Amino acid sequence: MHSSSPSDKAICLYLHAHQPYRLSKVNYLDLGSVRDYFQGPTNDTNQVILEKVSKKSYLPTNKLLVKLLKKLPELRISLSISGTLLEQLQTYEPKVLASFQELVATGQVEILSETYYHSLAAIYSVEEFCIQVEQHRNLIKKLFDYDTTSFRNTELIYNDRIASLVNQLGFQTVLAEGWDKYLTWRNSGFVYKAQLPELESKELQTLKGYRIQKPVPSELKLLLKHYKLSDDIAFRFSNQDWAEYPLSAEKYLSWVNTNPGNLINLFMDYETFGEHQWADSGIFKFLEAMIFQASDTGIQFKTISEAARQGATDTVSVPELTSWADAERDLSAWNGNKMQQAALRLTYAIESKLSKLVNVKPETKLSGLYNIWRKLQTSDHFYYMSTKYWADGDVHKYFSPYDSPYEAFINFMNVLEDFTQQVDYIAAKNV
Repeated sequence: MHSSSPSDKAICLYLHAHQPYRLSKVNYLDLGSVRDYFQGPTNDTNQVILEKVSKKSYLPTNKLLVKLLKKLPELRISLSISGTLLEQLQTYEPKVLASFQELVATGQVEILSETYYHSLAAIYSVEEFCIQVEQHRNLIKKLFDYDTTSFRNTELIYNDRIASLVNQLGFQTVLAEGWDKYLTWRNSGFVYKAQLPELESKELQTLKGYRIQKPVPSELKLLLKHYKLSDDIAFRFSNQDWAEYPLSAEKYLSWVNTNPGNLINLFMDYETFGEHQWADSGIFKFLEAMIFQASDTGIQFKTISEAARQGATDTVSVPELTSWADAERDLSAWNGNKMQQAALRLTYAIESKLSKLVNVKPETKLSGLYNIWRKLQTSDHFYYMSTKYWADGDVHKYFSPYDSPYEAFINFMNVLEDFTQQVDYIAAKNV
């Protein structure tokens, strides 16, 4: 029996699904003879990992969510799926793609836009950022017949400048980490407006061709992740050393109800359910009980767009780059050491080489090169090079297919060198 009187609390549940194209094992002596950059360290690594994650996480999570959405017409969920994962689902796991399509077909699910290749392009190239956002938006329209109006950047990487880029592209809402440093006395339990600094005229001219809405919205709503309540599920749920273990739905909802504000933004990876927190931890039973009990007690569920429709209480400025990664919530997981910085610099330096090639060869003829370059931009490759906590066997090591960050760097640079030689060879032929 569901409560007839809605609570003054609303949960905004947003899940993000992503898998990269992992790189082939490339030795320096292989340069000039590499045929496939994305086979994985062993043959078909990408397919094997996708099958495992699909079986453990995507399929059971989607099955449960469809059941809940059908039983609870008032339930709302938001999600986003990277372009690299959608491509792999089409190739290897069409039944998983169909399960995501079934979710969206309920009419109770919002899909968000993001960069197609889960890249750091917002920091390194405005034009590349625009292209990847448009590619992703077009794929979502093709696969789900859905027009996106909300945006999440890769790993919730955000600052005021990125907010201005997102606003100029025509999006109405953007997500970010609810980090105390910028919230100061405020909290993530309300809707805010993003600070929108002026962009350079060259940037504005680039953005103009990629807008999804004209005129540009006068404001951009900002929804901030409640990192504690999100991470209680995503990271601490099965930790038997945690003081709150085991976590029950009743206990969790008591925290929701006593949290300041009227909005609880629970943002986490899709893989939380079944992959990071295994089924035998009780994570699926917890999710089902939490949603049913929340609904029974009148707590509402809203999509990102629905939550953003309420009035903003204030404007929040985030001058420095933030993310949802690690304790620092900055970009050090991807560019915190010299290996990562060199790899990023050389990766984005290829953009000018490809741009010059377009002048002598139509871009359609170079689509294969652009596709390779964009797959190399995927943030995971640089994350694997992080040395921040490697010795502690933390999350960085868990996600990496390499034995060390140095191996990740050397392999990436070998692939990048082979690809750069390929681009230079084609350029020399077309001078």
